[in-house]
Amino acid sequence: MTGYGKSESQFRGRKLICEIRSLNSKAIDISTRLAPLFRAFELDIRNQVARRVERGKVDVSLLFQEDQTLGEPTAINWPAAEEYARQYSERFGGAVPAEVMAAILRFPDVLKQQDDASDITEEEWKAVQALIDTALESFIAFRTQEGAALQTMFAEKLDGITDLLAQVEPFEKGRVAKIKERLEQNLAQLSAETQAQIDRNRLEQEMIYYLEKLDITEEKVRLTNHIKYFNEVMGDGAQVAGGVGKKLGFIAQEMGREINTLGSKSNQSEMQIIVVKMKDILEQIKEQVLNVL
Repeated sequence: MTGYGKSESQFRGRKLICEIRSLNSKAIDISTRLAPLFRAFELDIRNQVARRVERGKVDVSLLFQEDQTLGEPTAINWPAAEEYARQYSERFGGAVPAEVMAAILRFPDVLKQQDDASDITEEEWKAVQALIDTALESFIAFRTQEGAALQTMFAEKLDGITDLLAQVEPFEKGRVAKIKERLEQNLAQLSAETQAQIDRNRLEQEMIYYLEKLDITEEKVRLTNHIKYFNEVMGDGAQVAGGVGKKLGFIAQEMGREINTLGSKSNQSEMQIIVVKMKDILEQIKEQVLNVL
């Protein structure tokens, strides 16, 4: 959900700049930096942005070019400044020091804003709204471009997990035979008396049950289906009105469960290495899913 958009226009003879930036966030969180002239319209600006931005930590700035630190151009109320200087001279005597005069010039009643929000006409406000809309268009275009890159990345990562899943099969085929052989060898080490007491039918049943618990066919099928569904949802993203990112996050969580189960059932180092590689790819997917609306 990272994004950036910018637009510029002339407003009362000065260049007015609107910038919109966003970072990852599960919900919408809008903060503003507005020139004093537009602070009375903060709620309207927030609502205008919220109607088109669904998620993200969004920073909106609407400032004049010479005013990027929020210091709106001001005029000096010289009569008030002179009165403060006169009172200082009468109290302490002599000329007013430069540092004292500088402090006087920063008094609220000495600094006067040149612009007043109440002076903004309806046409001027519509022009400001159009400026914000232009920045939003640029912002959304940036996000769209980023989304296309993310879709390509997700497809590559999912193909990587699919390829790794296919690498499990050769180890899976000989795994059951090796486990059964190891169990038989352990039984052979028992004394003849103990072996005579073993119920072979019950032993076979227990071995079948044990081997079934280690079977990973269901996990492989479910993981394959999750990958397919992830691709389907990702492909439908342009037609779905929001919520795609959250849905992809849920699917990624389900994929993680299946991969974890594969790891817990793996009793071969080769299979466990493959599972670790799957987890690494899945973590990369989960990190980037936060960027999807």
